Amino acid sequence: MVGPRTWIGGIFNRTGPKRSGSNKHVDNKLTPNQETRYQRLQERSNVAYDEMRVEHQKALSELWNLAYPDVTLTGLISEQWKEMGWQGANPATDFRSSGFLSLENLLFFAKTFPEAFRRLLLKQRGVRATWEYPFAIAGINITFMLTQMLEFHQVKPRCEHCVNFVRILGEDEDAFDVLYCIAFAMMDAQWLATHASYMEFNEVLQAVRSQLEKELALEDLTRIRDLPAFNLLHS
Repeated sequence: MVGPRTWIGGIFNRTGPKRSGSNKHVDNKLTPNQETRYQRLQERSNVAYDEMRVEHQKALSELWNLAYPDVTLTGLISEQWKEMGWQGANPATDFRSSGFLSLENLLFFAKTFPEAFRRLLLKQRGVRATWEYPFAIAGINITFMLTQMLEFHQVKPRCEHCVNFVRILGEDEDAFDVLYCIAFAMMDAQWLATHASYMEFNEVLQAVRSQLEKELALEDLTRIRDLPAFNLLHS
């Protein structure tokens, strides 16, 4: 199920191609609360996963227990992790691009939308490809994609969809984590709709990014749960 690291290489290219569409620059004047929450997100994205930190170990164990409540994990380094879609026996080696934030995102998904989480984890719907996407690695890719799309590398957001998102963030501190769950559900829906397989994951994720940018640029958007794609979590 889990393929070579080159499969995710394209998504982890931090320079990447220039994008268009909703990337036009807009007035990015933010309130102090919006700025604070955006900076807090940026700080979260800079926290590396440290397999020696007890809280990080506990978070990883918690993810396993939420994903497989009836299966005892034999250790934080175990061949069992491959069942979730990690590339090897030690998930710590897969966090290099997205750090601890990607684990936090997966935990939020499992706790907040457990039915959708398990549906995607266990690939319960649709006609699946012989070479499926690995669930955990897909989650790491989605976290990284969102940090790029929302310009976490900038001091302030500049693009229309980014500014809209930060304004929503000012009212809902969980907006990024909910957006992650939406993006994951979108990715799986796109995967099924296009009958994608293993080597087409990058194209699927780019299509998800483009659609998210359009939805975040919608006028009068006040809540992340008002995104049209939010319904995918309950379909």
